[in-house]
Amino acid sequence: MRSSEDTNHFGTDKETLYLLGGAALILFGTGMILSNPIVRRYLGQIGVGSLLTAALPDFDRYLKLRNM
Repeated sequence: MRSSEDTNHFGTDKETLYLLGGAALILFGTGMILSNPIVRRYLGQIGVGSLLTAALPDFDRYLKLRNM
């Protein structure tokens, strides 16, 4: 009976490790893509900074409502 409990605990740790490893790979891949000069030039033409600036007041309002 005890070996089945240890197996479940080990499986949970293993799944957590896979989840964190996958998140690290996604973050690394995003950094690699965004470091490409062609992609940076394309994002500069779209104006991603202006979109983020426009979204900040809405995000701030959301955080205020959430803290109520």
